[in-house]
Amino acid sequence: MQDFVDDFKAFVMRGNVLDLAVAVVLGAAFISVVNSFVKDVVMQIVAAIGGQPAFTALTIDIGDGRIYYGSFITAVVNFLIVAFVVFLVVRLVTALQARRGATPAEEAASAEVQLLTEIRDQLREQR
Repeated sequence: MQDFVDDFKAFVMRGNVLDLAVAVVLGAAFISVVNSFVKDVVMQIVAAIGGQPAFTALTIDIGDGRIYYGSFITAVVNFLIVAFVVFLVVRLVTALQARRGATPAEEAASAEVQLLTEIRDQLREQR
């Protein structure tokens, strides 16, 4: 049982699990910002142009039933806007990283490669 607990601790404390947890928390916070942008800014522009901020009032009556196709259109528009905003953010972050140069992980990797190359060269000289 102790081995199981130790393995679980090692799993949870691995760097990529912690990074994933941070990403999920930040993603959840980012969702509220993007949703507010879509609802409070973009859809209000749509309302100014189209006369209504959402298309939920659009329906088709068939017999005793009602099809709310306007809700579907609103959901599709919201998805496209959210996807576009996320695309812009990712593109901005990528551009900023490219301007900054190598990331710390790349710098560490290049330092490791350089050290390993030096070790390899020294081993060759000893032969």
